Amino acid sequence: MDSCGWVEGAQRIPSPNCDARPEGQAIELVVIHAISLPPSEFGGIGVAQFFTNTLDPDAHPYYKGLRGLHVSAHFFIRRDGHLIQFVPCLLRAWHAGVSSWRGRVRCNDFSVGIEFEGADDVPYEGVQYEVCNALIRALSYAYPISAVAGHCDIAPERKTDPGPYFEWPRISTLPRR
Repeated sequence: MDSCGWVEGAQRIPSPNCDARPEGQAIELVVIHAISLPPSEFGGIGVAQFFTNTLDPDAHPYYKGLRGLHVSAHFFIRRDGHLIQFVPCLLRAWHAGVSSWRGRVRCNDFSVGIEFEGADDVPYEGVQYEVCNALIRALSYAYPISAVAGHCDIAPERKTDPGPYFEWPRISTLPRR
């Protein structure tokens, strides 16, 4: 990981959907999400286009509902394990929305977002867990990460991802610092 929080070996596709973290804010939480665009279709360019504000809202009926949204995550793990980074870790990616974790609001301020290419109704691939575990290890050595949560845990009224097929026991516990 470099001094800005870009991970070596990840494909970089910079997103404009980020800004500075609050002064002195430590990165303490990893949030796991799931996304596919169009929904439940994998391998396309929709997610990268969405996270870089280049998604054509007329390219698919579902995309019309995304018009005007400006979101991103730090990382996206494709079903084949390919890792893409959209936002350096030291910046705040716009992935969590209205959220809270253990009494703290605005999870974007103190978290890193990892998107799995997937959907609530489909099991994830083993290689995605492997890449995620390696990434969490790297993040925990660089930052004081104390927890890993799902989007559903920090925004339970709004979000269900990563969904019932996500195998939480396959996510490694955080290494000791």
